[in-house]
Amino acid sequence: MPSIPETLSGIVHGRVIELDAACALPDGQAVVVTVRSVGPPQEPRTGEGILASAGSWSDDPDGVDEFLRITREARRRDRPPIDP
Repeated sequence: MPSIPETLSGIVHGRVIELDAACALPDGQAVVVTVRSVGPPQEPRTGEGILASAGSWSDDPDGVDEFLRITREARRRDRPPIDP
């Protein structure tokens, strides 16, 4: 059966493209995708990088503070003394 090209639009989320409408192909069908940007690139929101890199601590600032406290203590203990 010959394939009929279909043009769909969507939004990129990392390695996933969320389509604005349903596709006529069955779930799991292999496809070839040509990506073309529509409009100017979106600027990341302020602080978005920090939230993404914080991982599970993004909603737990006390957890980050505790981690930093423990890490600083460990570094002080493990650091050899400086000879004068």
